[in-house]
Amino acid sequence: MPSEVSKVQRRAQVFAAMLVTALVAGMALTENAEAPSVPIGTRLTALSFRDIDGVPYTLADLQPYRATVFVFFSVYCPMCRKYPQRIAQLHATFSQQGVAFFIVNPMSHEPLDELRQYARDVGWQIPLVKDWALAKALGATVTPQVVVLDSDGVVRYRGRIDDNADATQVTRHDLRDALEALLAGKPVPNPETTAQGCVISFPKPRAKTGAVTFYRDVLSILQERCQSCHRPNGAAPFPLMTYDEAVAWAPLIKPFVQSRRMPPWKAEPVAEYHNERRLTEAEIATLVRWVDEGCPEGDPKDAPPPKRFPEKWVLGEPDLVLQPDREFRLDATGRDVYRHFVFPTDFAEDKYVTAIEVLPGNPRVVHHVIAFIDTSGRAKQLDGRDGQPGYEAFGGPGFIPAGGLGGWAPGNSPHPLPDGIAYLLPKGATIVIQVHYHKSGRPETDRTKVGVYFAKTPPKHIVRVLPVVNFLFAIPPGAKRYEVRAESTFVRDVKVLAVMPHMHLLGREMKVTAILPDGAEKPLVWVKDWDFNWQETYFFKQPARLPAGTKVRVVAYYDNSAENPRNPNKPPKWVRWGEQTTDEMCIAFVWFVPDDEATKTAARQ
Repeated sequence: MPSEVSKVQRRAQVFAAMLVTALVAGMALTENAEAPSVPIGTRLTALSFRDIDGVPYTLADLQPYRATVFVFFSVYCPMCRKYPQRIAQLHATFSQQGVAFFIVNPMSHEPLDELRQYARDVGWQIPLVKDWALAKALGATVTPQVVVLDSDGVVRYRGRIDDNADATQVTRHDLRDALEALLAGKPVPNPETTAQGCVISFPKPRAKTGAVTFYRDVLSILQERCQSCHRPNGAAPFPLMTYDEAVAWAPLIKPFVQSRRMPPWKAEPVAEYHNERRLTEAEIATLVRWVDEGCPEGDPKDAPPPKRFPEKWVLGEPDLVLQPDREFRLDATGRDVYRHFVFPTDFAEDKYVTAIEVLPGNPRVVHHVIAFIDTSGRAKQLDGRDGQPGYEAFGGPGFIPAGGLGGWAPGNSPHPLPDGIAYLLPKGATIVIQVHYHKSGRPETDRTKVGVYFAKTPPKHIVRVLPVVNFLFAIPPGAKRYEVRAESTFVRDVKVLAVMPHMHLLGREMKVTAILPDGAEKPLVWVKDWDFNWQETYFFKQPARLPAGTKVRVVAYYDNSAENPRNPNKPPKWVRWGEQTTDEMCIAFVWFVPDDEATKTAARQ
């Protein structure tokens, strides 16, 4: 072990191979919603609609019920996917008390067969309606959102189902409270609340042509920047393959690209990285102008060829393919799952790995994949204890890794390490594949494949990892921007291949900087808007060459206030180093190899 990685620092290698990114985890998109057109207290004089089986309903049909609940729901909306079980529970509770329920899909671009299948998957026994006009009639503007009528057809409640997408963190049950008040003959305590979710895209006249058109200017941007995730059965919650799909989500495209929330890429442009998903300023301007001018379609003849997505191994047939022996079953809702699949090896000699490639079994739920190396035997002890393949652990793999083999996230293309460089896979080691699953709102299964590629000749250098870490911090409750620093020094010339910042749920910002011996500063990575579910290992397009004596400095900030919606402690408490959800970490992992060329040059001089 080189001097850069001390025995204390080695404890931090529990995350040394992490590569985490991309899947929407619930979003507040109401800034572009229209104002409700029907005030609370309005008595409707006419209302008619049909369910998807053709059964007609009018106000007269609803009068026998003590109340009627319309749940506006999108099968593509990430926020909606947090609620199917809660909707089913509310229906089971209140339908026995004379309350009628309807699930209304107001999104004209969402296929009817997907709505039917989704309802079957989540077990709803509730009439389904597909009608954007019903949303207009009741003043609904986002999904998920509920509107409650009393038996006289008066709008008595409109808003959210409850106050938190995480069912374990709910403190106000708004829909339940509204129904209980109605059934008791009392005023609804909070008749209108703000629903957080996806804006309902009502049909509007579309411009046929303009300075910017979909086929000539916009589609190529979507192909290169968005469709790797936003495609059928992709990692994103909805596709952006066609003109109709892009128009439907246009109210969200503009604010999301302007704020750089999409495409998901957290690092500031302080260096050049592989697989960088940042839009250029020109691309942002094109998308914004297209939305502002009414989404002109243009001539389909101007469209670029369709983008093809690999269904087989991009790097060729792997030397080793890892896949669980059976499907892993994932529940419909709840918190994300970090599942670790265990693959013992029986190689008689050390192997050297130049690349891994991942084929997600179920892209709808596979958020990222990381390959760890275990030589302790601990992973084999944990494997299969709950009757499913693998085992669950938060943040790290549940053991101190002997190393890592890299990882994958949606939108990333596999690329081998530079010539002469490889990861070491010791003989007899166990490969542990961590898969971060993001639940889709319906029961799912997955059986992801990982291909491993070995070096054909012994490498010149083995990749090493320097964890720049602070174990000794304590974040006080209520602190909104608490600073934690860490620092480590290279004692020889190195080439830095990649950097991965790592914090937990209180983390807000981390900057990793190389301080050269002459005092000059070289930025490596700066994440200004940290999100645990959008982590990434940032591989440089060209290795950063750092001379001996260079310090790597980490400056991180944490929000331990009650106002932080990600704070797992309610009320906030003192937070220190640890591996649990309620603990924190402050680490930047630095992938490096010796820079022999620089060392030889210095020696000659």
